[in-house]
Amino acid sequence: MAAAPVASPFPAPPSSSPVPSTATAITYTAGRRCHDALLPPPSAAARARGYPSAGPGERRRRGEDDAEAEAEAERRRKEEVNRKIASRKALSVILRREATKAVLDKRKPGKGTRRLLPRTVLEALHERITALRWDSALKVFELMRDQVWYRPYVGIYVKLITMLGKCKQPEKAHELFQAMVDEGCAPNLESYTALVSAYSRSGRFDRAFSLLEQMKAIPRCRPDVQTYSILIKSCLHAYDFEQVKYLLEDMARAGIRPNVVTYNTLIDAYGKAGRFAEMESTLLEMLSENCKPDVWTMNSTLRAFGGSGQIETMESCYEKFQASGISPNIKTYNILLDSYGKAKMYEKMGAVMEYMQKYYYSWTIVTYNVVIDAFGRAGDLEQMEYIFRLMKSERIKPNCVTLCSLIRAYGRAEEVKKIKTVLRIVENSDITLDIVFFNCLVDAFGRVGCLAEMWDVLDMMKLQRCKPDKVTCTTMIKWFLIKGIDDHRVQYLRDLKDGRSKDNI
Repeated sequence: MAAAPVASPFPAPPSSSPVPSTATAITYTAGRRCHDALLPPPSAAARARGYPSAGPGERRRRGEDDAEAEAEAERRRKEEVNRKIASRKALSVILRREATKAVLDKRKPGKGTRRLLPRTVLEALHERITALRWDSALKVFELMRDQVWYRPYVGIYVKLITMLGKCKQPEKAHELFQAMVDEGCAPNLESYTALVSAYSRSGRFDRAFSLLEQMKAIPRCRPDVQTYSILIKSCLHAYDFEQVKYLLEDMARAGIRPNVVTYNTLIDAYGKAGRFAEMESTLLEMLSENCKPDVWTMNSTLRAFGGSGQIETMESCYEKFQASGISPNIKTYNILLDSYGKAKMYEKMGAVMEYMQKYYYSWTIVTYNVVIDAFGRAGDLEQMEYIFRLMKSERIKPNCVTLCSLIRAYGRAEEVKKIKTVLRIVENSDITLDIVFFNCLVDAFGRVGCLAEMWDVLDMMKLQRCKPDKVTCTTMIKWFLIKGIDDHRVQYLRDLKDGRSKDNI
């Protein structure tokens, strides 16, 4: 028996207006076109109806308008074609320039490389200087010096010398300084300051102070507040506070007043060293010299008190800085989050997070790292993992600090599987690992009793070309001894720690 027809959910069309079939519609359309084609032209129709036709002047005007419209359409068509051709040519030039920049340091100066585009060479040099690829940058610079359009310029030398200073290459910086003089460029204050910075960053203070005295004898190169600030910062990094005192006295003798950068450098260094009396006296001196503090001053002060657990003093300073008209930035809130997290004041930490959300402060990688570390310290792995997932969903790439916080938290919770999950994340990423990460990993494996995996970390370090330090050896020895193991591995670690053995496992 045939099935009953299913009723359509849509209402049927009325019978008075049946829907034409496809064939009927096509026939109708074709008939309409034929009817239109058989109609007389407008002018003939107008004459048939008795309307007057356009005169010769009107027809001429219409013909001119049509010709102008066609000319305008042709002009636009040509412009569009030319734009597309120019776009393709520009893209081709950009691709060729990018390809040239990528391999520019592999080219050797010679006959076929003396007419490179200036923009290509300068962009390639700038990219390498910014990335601190000093070896590659020097090769590109040598190639640039061989170009027919090259003229010596002090500014390029200053940038290269500054880069070499950051890369701890003072001898290379001095060679470049001498090459600048040999090319006829007169050394100026900026070039001398860059060379002083290169030596002081590498701890070569004898050579840096010698250059400082040399600068005093040259009228146009006498040291200024920036030169002294750079030297002071390097001495503070080496905890050489006596030299800092001498430099400040030397500035006073020369009539050079410290600026806000100098004071901020001093406040930050004194705070990190726990020398709170000197830090406060520097802040008072800054105010007495009518040098207005800025947000960097506030952040350095808050970091010093918050990092040492003096939360009430930190909050008091925060209120005073705000009352003086200094507005906090994202770094300020990161410092507050970190200080409250380490002090286990999670309610205040939550209040800061709510404030940041309310006023649309975008979280940075530092913010995520601070919050992940705080939840890890509190043992709240669920919240920690949620923040980590949120971080990845915001397309913020985790760094070594993030991984260290995860490893430490999983080690305290004895979550072996999750520690290995972090290692799989490392394998599938290009995150640069440092000695702090490996020391955290060694401690985590030792804490959960995985001594074989702990020993294998040494092989991972060799693959990453990371040399074990005293913390690595001490941590491994501690966990071996806690488990009652004192064999050849422990002896090897003792020798490695004392420098009696090389890392040749």
